[in-house]
Amino acid sequence: MKQKIKIIVSGGGTGGHIFPAISIANALKEKHNDCEILFVGAEGKMEMEKVPSAGYKIVGLPIRGLQRNFSKENLKFFSRLFKSLRKAKAIVKDFQPDAVVGVGGYASGPLLHAAAKMGIPTVIQEQNSYAGITNKLLAKKAKKICVAYEGMERFFPADKILLTGNPVRKDLINIALKKQEAMAHFELDPEKKTILVVGGSLGARTINNSMLGSLSAISDSEVQVIWQTGKFYIEKVREELKNWDIPGLKVFDFLGRMDLAYAAADMVISRAGAGTISELCLVEKPCILVPSPNVSEDHQTKNAMALVNKNAAIMVKDIDAEKELVVEALKLINDADKLSELSANCKALAKPDAADEIAEQIIALT
Repeated sequence: MKQKIKIIVSGGGTGGHIFPAISIANALKEKHNDCEILFVGAEGKMEMEKVPSAGYKIVGLPIRGLQRNFSKENLKFFSRLFKSLRKAKAIVKDFQPDAVVGVGGYASGPLLHAAAKMGIPTVIQEQNSYAGITNKLLAKKAKKICVAYEGMERFFPADKILLTGNPVRKDLINIALKKQEAMAHFELDPEKKTILVVGGSLGARTINNSMLGSLSAISDSEVQVIWQTGKFYIEKVREELKNWDIPGLKVFDFLGRMDLAYAAADMVISRAGAGTISELCLVEKPCILVPSPNVSEDHQTKNAMALVNKNAAIMVKDIDAEKELVVEALKLINDADKLSELSANCKALAKPDAADEIAEQIIALT
């Protein structure tokens, strides 16, 4: 192994891709102090802000995804793709990495394609239980493919697959020790049950509407709620809440301390992004998953079913959520045996060392 290695990491678009990418970078630095890391992301996306905050340099590509509905933006897709491929090639040529790892997001495709064509070893970290088209194409030239779910041989060459799990933030380990701090942080009553409601960094309209339509039931239940609405929905929610007095309802557009939010919660309502599911397993939280219908190949439903089939989660379909979600949540929060069962089965699926294992695979290629 060389004294100094250089790695390019690409992951972004959502927190579900950014934070695992940063976790891998942190693990690389811990294992190899001289490791020089460059991130590549998509211009205008969340990673361009979050990665520098974590202490890493990032370069952006002009890549954008195709819109599901007709949009003039789709007419620019191919020109942006070609520009991104050229820029990715220039970045790889200039930085001269020993390996390149893609954790998802728009920039991973052009970057790993360029690196593989130039003979640079590439590693794919596939977070979902259903692989997307881009990763299936990139897999042909990848050296290693780190996955979070069993049965991924139907998408990738079996001899390249490693079941590592999805990387998660180190601050989520042993959160039970933070329970007292968490209750004080959110000004909650430690004697009452608490539900954490999250819809991703941008928010989830269906989950928010389900909550707004059930404020009477929440008020009557005496259950406490930590509710992350997402920045797009916070004003609407605050406006709706003006006519309500629910002391145990704590509303935020964004939760900066997810470790404390998890520590405070007795159960969680969430979308079924791969990163979030990995976190829920690590923190051993019973959960009701509401898969987003607005994702490719309906992969969030497949992610959720991977837990449901092991009795590690309950799923409510998006189309049924406004009628059923809060009813199911209030039923579950008062069922101690079911909470314990879901928690134990979640714990069995957790892979707390995923980032370290992936970092080891990357370093082994250099």
